[in-house]
Amino acid sequence: MTSEQAEGVVRAVVVYDGRLLLVPEADGWGLPSGTPQPAETPQATAVRVVYELTGYLVDGTEPLEPRAATEETAVVCQLLSESPSDGGRFAPDRLRWAPLAETADASLPGSVRRYLRGHTPV
Repeated sequence: MTSEQAEGVVRAVVVYDGRLLLVPEADGWGLPSGTPQPAETPQATAVRVVYELTGYLVDGTEPLEPRAATEETAVVCQLLSESPSDGGRFAPDRLRWAPLAETADASLPGSVRRYLRGHTPV
């Protein structure tokens, strides 16, 4: 894990069994996201945000490199629990596990779209 501190919004990319975890947003669906706490790495922010919003345990393993300075930080997370614990901000029935091919309507940073393109079956 890098010792680099996170800045701005960090988005968590949780892919499991060919599906992407999405949470409700004002204008549809989006990745679990939040702002880092002081001295928190992007990976730690992603892990915390996924748990706080969904109750799922994840391991923030792979920060995605943005191609532009304006792109948001995104971290690929491995799912560690198949069922969410109680206490997530969104109840399990309010979460969406979208097949990767159906994520075109989600608000995703460019780095995430590039990552998913490489992981979507043709």
